[in-house]
Amino acid sequence: MQEISQLEQRITAALERIGKGVDRLSATPGAAPVAPAAPEPAASEPAPAADETLRAQLAEEKSLTAQLKDRLRSLKEREVKADQQDKIDLLTQQLDVQGLELQRMRRTNAALRDQLAALRAAQAAGVTEPQLINKAMAAELDALRALRLTEMAEMDEILAALEPHLTEA
Repeated sequence: MQEISQLEQRITAALERIGKGVDRLSATPGAAPVAPAAPEPAASEPAPAADETLRAQLAEEKSLTAQLKDRLRSLKEREVKADQQDKIDLLTQQLDVQGLELQRMRRTNAALRDQLAALRAAQAAGVTEPQLINKAMAAELDALRALRLTEMAEMDEILAALEPHLTEA
């Protein structure tokens, strides 16, 4: 951003020099007819030289301005690309977190199904085992925790998407 400020200052200074040159150029033709005492060849020779010098300076300033505009445009493009890359990185990170939470939920649900199947088998056999009930309850609690963590990851993603809009407001 500091480079952009410097470029803007240089462009402003260049435009001021151009304006002063144009003022001098417009003042020179008006002053030449007022001074008839000077020999005509001497009066006409400095004006073209000054005119050519000013034109050269103007051309130089125009090329410098064009170069500075190009640099400014490229800096802005790089800044936009960097912002987009930051957004992509953030979304990738959120996707990774959701994937991990989804895997945890699948493992927990599989464990819960296994515990419930063992509990049903014990029930069908007419055997009541407190260990199976405890394991089934622990698996169900783990499933609820995994569900909650998955919902929290989704909420974090929604909040991250809304945050730029909330800061603007």
